[in-house]
Amino acid sequence: MSPLRKPKKFRAAKEARRRARLALGTPQTERVIPDKRKKPPKHKKNLLKEVLD
Repeated sequence: MSPLRKPKKFRAAKEARRRARLALGTPQTERVIPDKRKKPPKHKKNLLKEVLD
């Protein structure tokens, strides 16, 4: 004979999230934010070369 499981403690926040999921559906997936450190540097115009030409 297997031992009976103890019911989990009621948590209001968990219940509110469960009801919201039932009403609205699952939340959207998380947005991926690109890493700015891996972005190549912008090509800045060299002002001195333009003035000398």
